[in-house]
Amino acid sequence: MFKIGDKVVYKRNVCIINDIKENKFTEKECYELTPIDDDSLKIIVPLKLENTMRNVISKKEIEEIIKSIPHLEVISNMNEKNIENEYKKCLDNLTHENLIRVIKTTYLRNKMRTDSKKKISDKDDMYFKMAEKLLYTEFSVSLNMSYDDTKEYVVSNVLKQEGD
Repeated sequence: MFKIGDKVVYKRNVCIINDIKENKFTEKECYELTPIDDDSLKIIVPLKLENTMRNVISKKEIEEIIKSIPHLEVISNMNEKNIENEYKKCLDNLTHENLIRVIKTTYLRNKMRTDSKKKISDKDDMYFKMAEKLLYTEFSVSLNMSYDDTKEYVVSNVLKQEGD
């Protein structure tokens, strides 16, 4: 069972548990969550659905993920007709590895376009930003860094590995 003050991930939101109390309408015990990036929003989750929440990733797990980034494969089906479906599958199966796969794939696709003096794809850019927001928001909570510092930390550590 989670406690008041715990930081958890619920669906796509990194939240803090503000309270555990009985819901007036259902008369069942519920968690009251607030997303860390929108303190005006309150999310009510019944205790019996606590399996839909998970703890925020640990610093140690982040370090392991960073080590694995150079070895994670990009999405192999990169043709225009199927790529969006692949992005959606990765975001539906929301794992850190899938977020990184979306980031790597969209980055490489946009880099190929800019290297060819073409405009970047709006679709790729949208999925890139979405995956980055989800990944770095959670990482920033565990690392106790700002979003931008977290992004810089991850990128610099990946580049350092590739230089070794």
